[in-house]
Amino acid sequence: MKTLIKYRLLLVIILSFLSIYSCKKDALDTSNENVVSTDQYFQTGDELLAGANAIYATVRGINLVAREWFFLHDLRSDEVAAGGSQLEVPRGQILNGNVDPTNSVMNAVWNGLYTVVHRANTVIENGPNVTDNPGLRDRVLAEAKFLRAWAYFELVSKWGAVPLYVETVKTPSDYQDRADVDEIYGVIIQDLSEAAEILPGKSATDNGRATRSAANALLGRVLMQRGDYSGARDELLKIPTAGADGYQLTDRYLDNFEEETEFNSESIFEIVYVDKGDNDFNWGTDDSPNAAQSTIRNQEYNPVAWRNLIPSNKLLNEFENTETGAAKTDPRFSFSFYQTGDRYNNGADVLTDADQNGNASLVNGVRIKVSFRKFMILYKEDKSRASYHPGGNNQRIIRFAEVLINLAECEAELGNLSASVGYLNQVRARASVAMPPYPTAQYPMASKTDVIRAIMHEKMVELSNESIRNLDILRWRPLNYFTSEPIAYFRPGRDELLPIPTAEMDNNPELSGQQNPGY
Repeated sequence: MKTLIKYRLLLVIILSFLSIYSCKKDALDTSNENVVSTDQYFQTGDELLAGANAIYATVRGINLVAREWFFLHDLRSDEVAAGGSQLEVPRGQILNGNVDPTNSVMNAVWNGLYTVVHRANTVIENGPNVTDNPGLRDRVLAEAKFLRAWAYFELVSKWGAVPLYVETVKTPSDYQDRADVDEIYGVIIQDLSEAAEILPGKSATDNGRATRSAANALLGRVLMQRGDYSGARDELLKIPTAGADGYQLTDRYLDNFEEETEFNSESIFEIVYVDKGDNDFNWGTDDSPNAAQSTIRNQEYNPVAWRNLIPSNKLLNEFENTETGAAKTDPRFSFSFYQTGDRYNNGADVLTDADQNGNASLVNGVRIKVSFRKFMILYKEDKSRASYHPGGNNQRIIRFAEVLINLAECEAELGNLSASVGYLNQVRARASVAMPPYPTAQYPMASKTDVIRAIMHEKMVELSNESIRNLDILRWRPLNYFTSEPIAYFRPGRDELLPIPTAEMDNNPELSGQQNPGY
């Protein structure tokens, strides 16, 4: 039974223009007695903790991980295709490379990330007021820095130079210009480094909260994106593999995507969702304790529900298969996807073509309907229940398998090819996967080029549809890892970044004329 974090609503402080009229009094009290200000509220550790919970609530919400965040990542990768004509226009625009500054999906993610930044800044700024529980205060401040770093990494990797706020906005004139990318990364790296010094291991905190290893793993990602493979390796190697705070691969691959096996030995950071059994989803931004705390992912990708996105043919044909010369068919294919003829609902029902709305796929020359399986709860539900059921399955953000493959990439870039192959083979040796170790006939290991090709393959098949591929493409493209461009519509000098949202351009006078190239 998972431990639930009950997120309490953070007090929202609204800045308003006050019209001051002439008065004979020496002083005019313009404070609103019905609103508690931040300097009055954040006096205890519990109050500061409530502020941190409000940051998590935003991360968990519809603008971010519950919906638009995974769409924005996946649509900018080569892992997905449209499930059919049911794909909404704003999502289709991103998938086809026709995104413009008014795109609603992109705008939602931008707004959600800056809400995370604002709430994190509120906690960080008011932390020094708390003296009753220094240990809790310091941990909460570290969590706020972790979440602010996560938000800024999302922003800078998608939009490049963005406005940088490290303090709360206090007046309507506090708009910020676009900061240099190096400056933004400097804040991210400092936040994560400081967080890693303070955050506890997983055994000493609640499930769902940031831990020291989560900070190390995210910092490893960030440093890899910056090309600092030595620094990234150092951070990734700090993650323990034994003891109460240690991580290791689960024997069963599917444990990483099912509700009953959340917070397992492989999970480093995940976002918590709760199924209240009422089919409700929070379509707004209400983050009060009584609001629905489910994720709509189970609807969006479910083979018997909306099925808005399906696996791309490229992804499906990346998996090793005996029909294409491999020594063994990779079992991660059937763990990652449903296809016509598969059983679901605890084995009671069989998936048919008619069950799956929309398009078919081409797998090893055979046309068949294939749908995503990861994070779906169809494995334990019948069609009538699963056809509309926002679920409580947690979204795993970082898991240990990614750490191992990232270490393989670091070692390859640092010239340690044998160590790199060793990390890849750990991933392939998972009990339920048991793929032949590298080198294989299809993947020789005679050169760095060979090892990089295996890393790219292993990352794609192990972590498909986990909202990581877009970051990999952005990092690997300038390193010339690809033999051909992975995104069909890609236009150099434009499509590396998304456009700054129109609303931000209109409302922030510091951004006048500073749109990203090509938009």
